[in-house]
Amino acid sequence: MSTALATEPNLFSYRKYWAQRFGIAPVLPMSKTEMDELGWDACDVILVTGDAYIDHPSFGMALIGRLLEAQGFRVGIISQPDWASAKDFGKLGRPNLFFGVTGGNMDSMVNRYTSDKKIRSNDAYTPDGAAGKRPDRAVNVYSHRCREAYKDVPIIIGGIEASLRRIAHYDYWSDKVRKSVLLDSKADLLVYGNAERQVVEIAHRLANGEAISELKGIRGTVHFVKQIPEGWAVKDSTDIDKPGAAMVPIDPYQEQPACDKKPEQSDANEKVIQFDKLLLRKQRSQTVIRLPAYETVKDDPILYAHASRVMHGETNPGNARPLIQLHGTRQVWINPPPIPLTTKEMDGVFDLPYSRVPHKEYGNANVPAFEMIQHSVNIMRGCFGGCTFCSITEHEGRIIQSRSEDSIIREIEAIRDTSPAFTGHISDLGGPTANMYRLACKDPKIESACRLPSCVYPGICPNLNTDHTPLIKLYRRARALPGIKKIFIASGLRYDLAVESPEYVKELVTHHVGGYLKIAPEHTEQGVLSKMMKPGMGTYDRFKEMFDKYSKEAGKEQYLIPYFIAAHPGTTDTDMLNLALWLKRNGFRADQVQAFLPSPMSIATAMYHSGKDTLRKVSRNAKDIAIPKSFKQRRLHKAFLRYHDPKNWPLLREALKNMGRSDLIGNGKQHLIPTFQPKGTLETPEKIQRFKTKYTGLDNNREGKSKSYSINKNKQGKNKNNP
Repeated sequence: MSTALATEPNLFSYRKYWAQRFGIAPVLPMSKTEMDELGWDACDVILVTGDAYIDHPSFGMALIGRLLEAQGFRVGIISQPDWASAKDFGKLGRPNLFFGVTGGNMDSMVNRYTSDKKIRSNDAYTPDGAAGKRPDRAVNVYSHRCREAYKDVPIIIGGIEASLRRIAHYDYWSDKVRKSVLLDSKADLLVYGNAERQVVEIAHRLANGEAISELKGIRGTVHFVKQIPEGWAVKDSTDIDKPGAAMVPIDPYQEQPACDKKPEQSDANEKVIQFDKLLLRKQRSQTVIRLPAYETVKDDPILYAHASRVMHGETNPGNARPLIQLHGTRQVWINPPPIPLTTKEMDGVFDLPYSRVPHKEYGNANVPAFEMIQHSVNIMRGCFGGCTFCSITEHEGRIIQSRSEDSIIREIEAIRDTSPAFTGHISDLGGPTANMYRLACKDPKIESACRLPSCVYPGICPNLNTDHTPLIKLYRRARALPGIKKIFIASGLRYDLAVESPEYVKELVTHHVGGYLKIAPEHTEQGVLSKMMKPGMGTYDRFKEMFDKYSKEAGKEQYLIPYFIAAHPGTTDTDMLNLALWLKRNGFRADQVQAFLPSPMSIATAMYHSGKDTLRKVSRNAKDIAIPKSFKQRRLHKAFLRYHDPKNWPLLREALKNMGRSDLIGNGKQHLIPTFQPKGTLETPEKIQRFKTKYTGLDNNREGKSKSYSINKNKQGKNKNNP
């Protein structure tokens, strides 16, 4: 990690709080009875979560809770409370320091609704997968109930739901721009990203007698300010990225209010800086960037896209500046991202005494998310890929934070020795990306100064270290452990990085693939891929060639399973048709498909809302890009991915005729779909009409979230003469 970034105190260097004398709890208590058994008269911190409580480092509340416990604090958990009243929120009593509130490991809206805004039938983070155990916009609802239960207790919100709503953001489910969640939740403070540093500092400062209103300027937090602090200058965001139509030249020496503020709204104390050169030389470290106000961006998609571009330019903790955004009469101050954890700190977090099982109150109930991750190991966090549809960078950061090899091995041994369900198989060694372990910029100074949104697009940065040797060494050591039969790699693989290390691909294919390997080209068409910031299909072909070669050398029959996204901004009907033809040509049949879901704060969501390519400077006269917004078009794009499903054929026949591609309708191998409709599948005009009504309008049909494929093994990679 860059020396310039290593300025924060070590996570475990704080003097422990006096309550450390109570020792380590077997599990964090969820009831007064459990508190009594531990000898506690009160909790110092109470964490409220929309998930079932699993005492495992893959679950955010368990990780934060155990970390605070290691600092000496008594931490209680309120899991999936009944939000109809404040009763459940008072069941552990009044916390001495604060409530910590999160919607859970998933955004509560993404958790509950499909990309077509239909209610999901299950919740993987709830015992037995039961749906309906958390409210919409859980962070807001839980915060209000905490305030109702104990009016004077500070409320701190965090987790991915709060993290991605820290500024004014487009909300797909209401189709409007909403305020920062800090206002809607009426919380005192918001922590974003992986919040270890922020939460530990906050807890100790509150324990030392500071008021929550005094906790300003902590990296990775968002709070209110009444006025710009003394000594700070304000830079208008339009000086960084000028939006809108061409503007009349402005006197560069004139001090004026920010672009979105009326003169009467201006703060007389704000000094607006016009020149970046002066900023860099003298005042950059004491300068805040003023974004257009909420009242402006909620009605102006172009200024919303502009604010998004500026915000994404301030995500590198080595050079990010604070942001400020006016919401009515209140000013929201967004501090720069937190400093990434060192390897030693990462090890400390993952080595905490987790019980690694669900809380006993769930009995024999199955929590699907736990079943999926109980035998997996998180080896790193962060992602420098910069995919526009993904919010990992905005949440976890783009600087890779890796654990030591020894720490990872200790966790594998703990799984082997303590998990009653362990059969010798580790389901995954990974993280947000399988093969970014210990990858970083070659030069810390360049890393600290860089503002590029991706280290691998449009090509791999020459300053990026792509050496997979540490990961290969880890794989070999892990699978050599006694009692370990097989280690699978299930996290998403960056195959554009993998092809830079043939030795890694060989190691992966020979030892860590269970017949199928999932990778994510996301699309085949260059125009769409450029909006996603994903590599072209030439890189996929290179990887597939290596994959097939090493599979054959290992004497294994193995297949690649590619993931694709339908209806992404920039995607036309023709793009989806070409993708369908590629799928047929290569013998892929998707069982379930995924349509683009505009998650808050992502770059692609700004495209979706504005209709512009926000990877470029946005102006009102800039060319619009294709935005598949209507349910009919989104259904069609998903139907192209499932071209083989007879239920989709009526919709596809109609579309192909309208596109002038009736030549693809026929009963030969060269056709995409047949002219006939199999008996029992919409064979009558009435059934076809009902189908068209159902699949092109608003209905209650549920869509699968995951993507999986069946493969025609005889066709994959063959029949090159067919579409």
